[in-house]
Amino acid sequence: MYQKFETYLLGVLETPAKKKMILWGTLAAFLVAVALIPTKLVLAKMLPGKNSDTYSIYIDLPTGSSIVQTTQVSECLTQILQKESQVIDMEVFLGSGAPLDFAGLIKGSHFKNNENVAEVVVNLTKKDHREEPSYTMVQRLRPLIVRQCESIFPQTSIKFTEPPAGPPTMAAVVAEIYGEDTKGIRHLSERVKEVFKKTEGLVDVDIMQDEIVDKFEIRVNSDKIIKSGLSVQQVNDILYMAFEGMPIAVKNSQKATEQIPIFLSLNPEDKKFASRTQEAIIMKLSSLNLVNSMGMMVPITELIEIVNVKSNPMIMTKDLRQMSNVVAETDMVSQVYPLMDAKSMIIEQLSDEYLITKTGLFDLELVDKKSHHRYDLKWDGEMKVTLDTFVDLGGAFIAALILIFLLMVIYYKSFALSGIILLGSFLSIIGVLFGHWIMNLFSADTFFLTATSLIGFIALIGISSRNSLLLIDFTKSLMTTKGMAKKEAIAYAAATRAKPIFLTAAAIILASTLLASDAVFGGLGVSLIFGTIAAVIASLVVVPVLIDNIDLEKHFNFHQKNSVSLLEP
Repeated sequence: MYQKFETYLLGVLETPAKKKMILWGTLAAFLVAVALIPTKLVLAKMLPGKNSDTYSIYIDLPTGSSIVQTTQVSECLTQILQKESQVIDMEVFLGSGAPLDFAGLIKGSHFKNNENVAEVVVNLTKKDHREEPSYTMVQRLRPLIVRQCESIFPQTSIKFTEPPAGPPTMAAVVAEIYGEDTKGIRHLSERVKEVFKKTEGLVDVDIMQDEIVDKFEIRVNSDKIIKSGLSVQQVNDILYMAFEGMPIAVKNSQKATEQIPIFLSLNPEDKKFASRTQEAIIMKLSSLNLVNSMGMMVPITELIEIVNVKSNPMIMTKDLRQMSNVVAETDMVSQVYPLMDAKSMIIEQLSDEYLITKTGLFDLELVDKKSHHRYDLKWDGEMKVTLDTFVDLGGAFIAALILIFLLMVIYYKSFALSGIILLGSFLSIIGVLFGHWIMNLFSADTFFLTATSLIGFIALIGISSRNSLLLIDFTKSLMTTKGMAKKEAIAYAAATRAKPIFLTAAAIILASTLLASDAVFGGLGVSLIFGTIAAVIASLVVVPVLIDNIDLEKHFNFHQKNSVSLLEP
């Protein structure tokens, strides 16, 4: 077989048309492989979805909603989840977030503490015992739950949160909006939120800021309280006891080591108001009376004043600048492409109100045409991590190529030979990209080009460089010590080195098959498998053709001998 390969390669080297065909074919394969990325046949993503045994669902109702309303939405959600055979159990945390976990640490779920919020933690069977991954289940259930449960009360927001496969981020796509005018930041955030909702691939869109709502404030009249023979403490206590509850006495028991507090509160039905009006509040409070020092009953409504005011929202800052976050998750797609679509829509749709200029690769500067206030829109989240990771890995790849090139220049004292070794290493990218495209055709889910894929590509550089290096060294040995002609030496060296190259490639491919099926490291395995195949073809076919185009006789001080045996010492 190796003799046939030597004969074939020698025939290629002696035929200029065949050499041109191989070089042009390699160039065409490279261009087609690179074109897979802009044509979206191969999609880039930081890391694919992680198949976990749990995920969380955040429930956010409008500010001012009662715990009863939050319970209704939670029950709607749990009724749908109970029909799932892969769900073992659920934990519902009403009015608070779940105990702190990896994802909640970044998303701030431990700060949730109000009647209008809840968190549902869903526990699944072990991933080895179910066919459907957790991220596919989330994708399937999200539209059903949102359609049925968000419609119960207007402005309800339901968001799904999965444990991250890599570095935790606030969301897949985060738009940070900075400015000096609080109202302007809120208005711009709302407009960006509407753009996100229209962007295909973005789900769970929300603004991380408090709502400004109308509320009723109870103000005590100190003069009336004193004249009525009461104290402010008594008024505060009866209001708190009625609607929140408080211990009023203790009970002793032989079965308890400590005194048992007696807790007093209105029953849930009596706590409800007939409507969200000032008259309804006054009617409810009119049933509360206090006994003054003279034994007279004083209605609480005579001692207080109910005022309609606006809520005071929390002001968020970062780097000593006011800001607001507009967040969104991606529905099983790469976050890069929805972000680019959202950015284009922001420039197009918000230009009626703002002068928009680009301040970076993705960042924007917006100036209000009327008030002339300036706002900065910066992108963060998994998109930022993805961009930083790919830039760092790209820098590592370039650094590796430069180091290999410099080492080869020092060793061979030839820029041409060093460039051939470098090019042979780089051609493994053809196999990496085509491998991801092929895997995407046979995968139920999208097979992304991930950070681990680039790590595999960088790892292939050393293997590919070694193959080309040994091929050139063997050719040099045959020419200088045996006196073989250039073409014969190249063909014989390639055929002789083919066996160890194939064995090395087979070992890498077989070892990498264990990684190819992994959710996170699948990209690494596919890169090593298909990149190795491309590297072998480049080393045994493309590199010999490139070497033949160099004047090796002059470089190696070659003097051809006649009828030299390869077995000659």
